[in-house]
Amino acid sequence: MKKLLALILVLAMVATLFVGCKKAEDETTAAPAGNETEAATGNETKEPAGNETEEPTGNETEEPVVETNEPAELTVDMKVALVTDVGTIDDESFNQATWEGVKAFCEANGVDYTYYQPAADSTDARVETIETAIGDGYNVIVMPGYLFGEAVLTVQDQYPDEYFIAIDVGAGDLTFDYETYYEPAANTLCITFEEDQAGYLAGYAAVADGYKQLGFLGGMAVPAVIRYGYGFVQGANAAAEEMGIADQVSIKYTYGGQFSGDASITAKMDGWYATGTEVVFACGGGIYTSAVEAANNHGAKVIGVDVDQHYIDDCIITSAMKGLSASVVTALTNLGTGNWEGGQVQNKSLQEGDYVGLPTAEASWGFNTFTMEQYEKVLGELKDGTRPCSADTENQPTVSITVDYIQ
Repeated sequence: MKKLLALILVLAMVATLFVGCKKAEDETTAAPAGNETEAATGNETKEPAGNETEEPTGNETEEPVVETNEPAELTVDMKVALVTDVGTIDDESFNQATWEGVKAFCEANGVDYTYYQPAADSTDARVETIETAIGDGYNVIVMPGYLFGEAVLTVQDQYPDEYFIAIDVGAGDLTFDYETYYEPAANTLCITFEEDQAGYLAGYAAVADGYKQLGFLGGMAVPAVIRYGYGFVQGANAAAEEMGIADQVSIKYTYGGQFSGDASITAKMDGWYATGTEVVFACGGGIYTSAVEAANNHGAKVIGVDVDQHYIDDCIITSAMKGLSASVVTALTNLGTGNWEGGQVQNKSLQEGDYVGLPTAEASWGFNTFTMEQYEKVLGELKDGTRPCSADTENQPTVSITVDYIQ
């Protein structure tokens, strides 16, 4: 299993904390794939081209590929459906990374798979889409993002014979009113991540590489995004203190209130870069588009999130990643081989394995002076606990550098 995780995590985990959110189509899209048909566009189902599944890429660059090793010896009959949040499977972020995990496992093991896109951004629409997938014969439903919290609670008891895998749905999301909280049922597995560790590595690397004026552009201020941001602050502070330049390092910190870019957010980023910001950690699905546009206007840099986004634009020097695809493949493999781990919320951190980190492929390593040896040292210290990093989302980190929290 460690070999499997290592092979997957090095590659793409492509939006959208869980956080990859775009405007949904006007009608529910069911797109049979795997050994049946290609993924549909809109409401049209295309004819298959051999046994391959074709998805839109959303850009002209090459998408990362998730690989698996030898097929598992499955003992459970499975048909897998991914239900997106309000985004698409080509959002270059959260939905796409989760989809890549589904696709990798199913193609390696000859399992039928597909995806569905809800008609609207609502719990009712998500539940309806899940029920459509079940009605179509899919007994394993994969759901990316905290937005599925209420939907999980709605369907897990109604469909006890089906399996639900909820990515980035934590204990705090399993509620209808944020007063009473529930546990996952035996047929449900929820998976969360220590985003603060990935953010820490990105912040540390940026300062160690010579950047002194940093920015953090979050999507919505939900726990996963906050953990990324506060981790980024802690990592930048640690590097600055170790280098003796804490009085020279500053971070502008804000949330856009959405998981997409627009003209107003681009204008704000233009303002940051124009006044000296050198690199912005864009953390919130499609909100990165505004940071990238503004960075290119000023010859500046961006740090990506969730997956290795270097292929999107040359201005992206690294990405704070979490093992979305790896976690999906692990969960599906355990289910298929009779080792289902439902009824719990699993938290994936460096202590559990290589579930967070920065991309180390040569093409993705956009640093000038920060070395792989330095990275491995900091990574190892986070793993063994000798380098502290707090996942607290209630209190802003206490640091020596200057952080300007902008409303």
